[in-house]
Amino acid sequence: MLSVQMEQRNLIEVYGNECLSRTQVFVWFKQFNEGRETTEDDPRPGWPSMSTMDENIEKIGKLIHEDRRLSTQGLAEITRIDKECVRQILHESFNRRKVCAKLLTPEHQGIKNLR
Repeated sequence: MLSVQMEQRNLIEVYGNECLSRTQVFVWFKQFNEGRETTEDDPRPGWPSMSTMDENIEKIGKLIHEDRRLSTQGLAEITRIDKECVRQILHESFNRRKVCAKLLTPEHQGIKNLR
């Protein structure tokens, strides 16, 4: 079985100064020994994110299909949703990202990269 100290040394050898702190290594080691299988963040308590609400995702989807030239700011103003939430919806739900002030679909992103 691996020891925390051994793993800490291995991490320092590999990552040097960029390594997790000793305390953080102990925390992660304990969590993985207790059965944790991923390094993804756990959901935090509190109100759900506005951007994950299906109603908002549908609104944004309908608007970008009607006029794909709408900016993130424009979508935020029309839907009265925070601009960062709109950006998150576009990125996570519709796989779009900003390039040269325009949101591109994955197909267009590939074409742009070929130039």
